[in-house]
Amino acid sequence: MAHAAQVGLQDATSPIMEELTTFHDHALMIIFLICFLVLYALFLTLTTKLTNTNISDAQEMETVWTILPAIILVLIALPSLRILYMTDEVNDPSLTIKSIGHQWYWTYEYTDYGGLIFNSYMLPPLFLEPGDLRLLDVDNRVVLPIEAPIRMMITSQDVLHSWAVPTLGLKTDAIPGRLNQTTFTATRPGVYYGQCSEICGANHSFMPIVLELIPLKIFEMGPVFTL
Repeated sequence: MAHAAQVGLQDATSPIMEELTTFHDHALMIIFLICFLVLYALFLTLTTKLTNTNISDAQEMETVWTILPAIILVLIALPSLRILYMTDEVNDPSLTIKSIGHQWYWTYEYTDYGGLIFNSYMLPPLFLEPGDLRLLDVDNRVVLPIEAPIRMMITSQDVLHSWAVPTLGLKTDAIPGRLNQTTFTATRPGVYYGQCSEICGANHSFMPIVLELIPLKIFEMGPVFTL
C-alpha cells in the first residue's frame, strides 16, 4: 500500500501492474527528454545575442520538428495499446467474483461456491484493533488465491462507483444496469487495499476494498467460508 511521502507507484502484485509500471517509466523518460530540449532551447533563445537569418527559412529544420513528434507519439502509443489489449484478455478464469457497489459499501458474491454472498463495510474507528488501518480496513475481507486467474464481475445497485486496487493495476467502473469485468493474477500473498475511485455521494471516501491473497492450497481448504 502507499505510504507517507511516497514518490512513484505502489509495488506491483500482478503482471498487468508490472507492465503499467514499466510503461510509466518509459513515458516519463520521454517527457523528461522533451522538457529538457524545450528548456534548453528557451535558455539559448534568452541568453544569446546572435541572430541567424537562415533560420527563418530552414526546410530541413521544419521537417525534423514535424517528423520527430510523430515518432515520439508512436513510441508511446505502441506499448500503450499492447497493455490496453492485455487488460481486456480473459483466459479461462479459475474463479469468478461478483462485486456490487452500494452507497456506501460493497457486496461480494462467490459464484463458484454455492452463491456465497456477504457485505463489506468499513470498520468504524471504535472497532479498529492494533495494526488496523483507519478508513481502509473492513469487517469482511475478500479472500482470493494467488497464481490463479481471477475474474471480477463489477456492477452497481444505485449510483456510479469504481472498484480500484492500485497494486494490482485494477480500476473498473461499477455502473447500474451494466456488468463490467476485469481479470487479474496475483503473484504474491498479502493484504492489499483499494477504494472506490468514483465520486458517489457524501460517504464516497468510506467504502474501502480489502483483498487478502493466500496460497492456492490454503484457499482450497475453504477459507472463504470462515468470513
